[in-house]
Amino acid sequence: MSAWTAADLPRQDGRTVVVTGANSGIGLVTARELARAGARVVLACRSFERGRAAAATMTGEVDVRALDLADLGSVRGFVDGLDGPIDVLVNNAGVMALPYRLTADGFEMQLGTNHLGHFALTGLLLGRITDRVVTVSSGFHRLGTMDFDDLMWERGYHRWKAYARSKLANLLFTLELQRRLAAADAPVRAVAAHPGYAATGLQAHTETVQDRVMGLLNRVVAQSPERGALPTLYAATQDLPGAAYVGPDGPGEMRGAPQLVGMSGAAQDPAAARRLWDASEALTGVTFEFAGSGVAASA
Repeated sequence: MSAWTAADLPRQDGRTVVVTGANSGIGLVTARELARAGARVVLACRSFERGRAAAATMTGEVDVRALDLADLGSVRGFVDGLDGPIDVLVNNAGVMALPYRLTADGFEMQLGTNHLGHFALTGLLLGRITDRVVTVSSGFHRLGTMDFDDLMWERGYHRWKAYARSKLANLLFTLELQRRLAAADAPVRAVAAHPGYAATGLQAHTETVQDRVMGLLNRVVAQSPERGALPTLYAATQDLPGAAYVGPDGPGEMRGAPQLVGMSGAAQDPAAARRLWDASEALTGVTFEFAGSGVAASA
């Protein structure tokens, strides 16, 4: 059987998909391909102008909305501005290995953007989501650890360890969200994906000399954003079990066609997943409510 590609996407007519970080890299390709397949795609972008420029390169029905995941006020404003049901939410946007800084709400930037912003967004939209939540993690999650006594790195910051923690949080969030959805007999599923090593431009914004090194690796080693987006597209459109994790099938999951892949033991720790969930509710003020066959959230 030939490897799965974007050409194998089923038609998405009548479906609405929200993609965060859709103005560049994997998010742009994900949005473009879903729109090409007939979906109405909402491009949720920190920069409205960059989002509009990205939308101009796409065919199909696309809608650009401003969303800054590092500002919970922006998250709530984005949700308030959306109407109608959403079939798929793709939590794709992220930052990588930045120098230490805080979000508008005082969270360490990488955990605040990559996890807490998406946690709040998912919770506030969940009552309208009909099919699935796809959260984009990374192979770096295997290097991550959760220190619940110092989630925000106040006792010493390491940019790559902070990135790895945020990507581990993405998977723990997926695990616990799926557990709660299943317990509520909800029709929605939570899945995750990772792109392998893709030349997305994310590596060029670490604001260090590493930018030049990683830029070279992007040109020599990495696969294209089109290939890197395949696990996300697969996770968003194929019939997968809840808590599935999709990544490339090549050596080290660095590149290749999408398939179900494994995750670290730390990412499968139910106690850590519950503890992170509780901390995330407390930090964001977004409380998920699961009742009967429906789902909702309050803020």
